[in-house]
Order: sequence, then C-alpha cells, then structure tokens
Amino acid sequence: MGETIVVTSGKGGVGKTTTTANIGTGLALLGKNVVVVDGDTGLRNLDVLMGLENRIVFTLLDVVENKCKLKQALIRDKRLTNLYLMPTAQTRDKDDVSSDQMMNLIHELKKEYDYVIIDCPAGIEHGFENAVVGADRALIVVNPEVTSVRDSDRVIGKLDSKGLEDHQLIINRLNYKMTKSGDMLDVNDILDSLAIKLVGVVPDDKNITISTNRGEPIVLNDKTVSGQAFRNISRRITGEKIPIMDLSAGQEGFFSSIKKLFGIK
Repeated sequence: MGETIVVTSGKGGVGKTTTTANIGTGLALLGKNVVVVDGDTGLRNLDVLMGLENRIVFTLLDVVENKCKLKQALIRDKRLTNLYLMPTAQTRDKDDVSSDQMMNLIHELKKEYDYVIIDCPAGIEHGFENAVVGADRALIVVNPEVTSVRDSDRVIGKLDSKGLEDHQLIINRLNYKMTKSGDMLDVNDILDSLAIKLVGVVPDDKNITISTNRGEPIVLNDKTVSGQAFRNISRRITGEKIPIMDLSAGQEGFFSSIKKLFGIK
C-alpha cells in the first residue's frame, strides 16, 4: 500500500496547488509511482498547472458515481510515465462528494501508487474534511505572513483533532531580503508559532509564475532555485537527509539559522 499525503493550508492563495503539482512531479522524478488528486471540486486548477486541462474526459465525480472506471479518469502526465492526475469536476459542488466516497477512492489508489498527493481546498469546511479523511500525512503550506500563520495554526488543530498528527511545514514565497531587513516573518518566527517540523523552504521566485502559466511544474527545471527547493522537499518526503542549499553568499546568516533547524553542520 502506498502513502496518502494531503497538501493543505489555512487560507487560499498561498501556493498550495502549485506545491501539490511540484511535489507530485518531484516524487515521480525520483522514480516513485505517483497520482495527484484534485480535491477542490468546483474550483479545480491542478490540471492547468500540470498542462493537462485539455485531456480531461472523466473526473473524480464520475468515478464515485460509477459513471466510469477508476483508470478511465486517470490522466497520465505528458513528461513522466509514472505520474498521473485524478481531476475533479469544475461544475459541481464540494458537497457532491461524501467522505465515504473519498475514502474508498483513496484506498483504491493506494493499492496502485507509492504516493497519493491530494490538493486540499482552502479552509476547514466540507472539502477539507473530504481531503484529509484518508490521509496518512499532511503538508501544511504557509506564507511568511501573520494571517497565513494564524490560519495554519487552526488547520493544525483540526488535523490533530482528527488523529492526523504526522504533519510537516513548507514555507512558501520567502523573500530573503525582506526577511533580513525585518519586513517579513523569518523561519524561526513561523516555527515558534506553529511548532511543527519544517520540511522545506521555497523562495519567492518569478520563475514559478512563468512555469505555472506554461503548465510546467518548476521542479522540472533544476537550474532554478525554486525548482531545486521542490526537488529537495520531495527527497525529504521519502526520508532522505538533504541539507538546505546555500543559495547565495549574501545569505549566510539566514541559511546558517535554517541549517541549525535541520541539525546540519
């Protein structure tokens, strides 16, 4: 049986879907069999980020309503033969999928794939309940903003109350210059507030916007800082001990503090 990882956040717009696409692709690059599941019924975007929007015939809703077989709704990635997308419906509501239906779907996918990565809707309503119901682990995406941190703290509480205590933090869109000048929360501030394990930091990078618009996850481009960051996160998810990159000579102090968090010398 594979492992199910839900990618969640307290608020929208923090880069959760981008993170899902890149981690799924990153794990596939490592040779893992991966399926990414769009859990945001009615507001799907994962297909666009992966460049697969024109290949959707059946959706998650068709599977749970027995209108098609599971494999008919799976879309194989154009670049990696071991990466698949399970899209959801764009014109339906989140309430149209029950928790039991989602649990059964995830159980079937875990039989075939090493990793099932679920893109969770923002917030803690019905869509959240469905996305986390079959999860073994949670990745919480947070921006270095007070509102994002506060909302993520509430999500962590919800996960704990459901018995999903294996959760890790991804800090997204960190601007190192702003952090250094004190105009943005730094990693230590965020970890002190949330008190969960850090699995990676993704810098603020215009290349992510460019890759998103092209339907090409940035993790495919290992020449970019953000692409390498997502590759390293993917490796840490599998259990590898990967040091934090020393991205520039001007950031030694910042990265020294990050390395201490990972126990890296």
